Amino acid sequence: MTSTVARLEPSVRTANRVGPAIRHDWTGEEALALYELPFMDLLFRAQSVHRTSFDPNKVQMSRLLSIKTGGCAEDCGYCSQSAHHNTGLKASKLMEVERVLSEAKKAKAAGATRYCMGAAWRSPKQRDMDVVVAMVEGVKALGMETCMTLGMLSDDDIFKLRDAGLDYYNHNVDTSEAYYSKVITTRTYADRLDTLSRVRDAGMKVCSGGIVGMGEERQDRVDMLVTLANLDEHPESVPINMLIAIPGTPLENTERIDPIDFVRTIAVARIMMPKSFVRLSAGRTDMSDEMQALCFFAGANSIFVGETLLTADNPGEDKDGKLFSKLGLAALELDSSQPPEREPASCAGHQDARQS
Repeated sequence: MTSTVARLEPSVRTANRVGPAIRHDWTGEEALALYELPFMDLLFRAQSVHRTSFDPNKVQMSRLLSIKTGGCAEDCGYCSQSAHHNTGLKASKLMEVERVLSEAKKAKAAGATRYCMGAAWRSPKQRDMDVVVAMVEGVKALGMETCMTLGMLSDDDIFKLRDAGLDYYNHNVDTSEAYYSKVITTRTYADRLDTLSRVRDAGMKVCSGGIVGMGEERQDRVDMLVTLANLDEHPESVPINMLIAIPGTPLENTERIDPIDFVRTIAVARIMMPKSFVRLSAGRTDMSDEMQALCFFAGANSIFVGETLLTADNPGEDKDGKLFSKLGLAALELDSSQPPEREPASCAGHQDARQS
């Protein structure tokens, strides 16, 4: 490990002076060396990288709504919405557009700038796509960024979402490729990467991260981050979830991840993907104020607001407001000066929380 850390040090010192280099050639050895640095050195390095691209006292506020809950055909071991698990959650139909837009207006009034909508599907049915498109168009009209997570997509689905103005598509890789089959068997790792590739080719932005605390090893955590950092373009958003061990799921008795190890994961994500928003996602209700503060110092700069995160509890606005006040943090406002989107490429020729 010592030799790998030594190789990293010159580039990090340079990064602190002129900004971090964007790399797509990370190795698992390098990532693990970062993860295993003395904790104070790791946090200093992550915070130094963070300040080159972001205001360290601003946090992006997003809101997540389950637009179709339960009955999912996938067998993700962490998920309360899987039809394979006996969690007591009843399946619901797709929400009406008007209800979604009403919730989006409330989220915007509470300070959210991005509205994320998730459906418990393996993939959307064509009969539902017109309603989903109307949701995207309606939320965009409110002046908010839009994000969807709908499972695997056909080329036609991708074009419809892009043409409706969808900003981000969320599709997590969840864990390392080596550990993946211990959590999910109904969809392959390659399926997930293929979906990310086709969404990116269509010109949409990518939101992709994973879940830690599912019984994986340190190497699995960093290998997950290597997968994301070595994509042709880094995901613009990288949600890092702490497992919520839900009764009735295969992972209900999984031992909780050590808080310091979770913070290490955030810090390594920040160093490897310096310009991405790193989102502190599921599991915040089980985090102390001190743990969340360390995550923000390690480079997390996005959260979900509201009392519900799909089907799980989430800290409400009052609790977040008190924490932000103590830490001197403020909500990041939507930047209206972003450059125009790049010209989308064709999807032709290509064949994809849920803790988010």
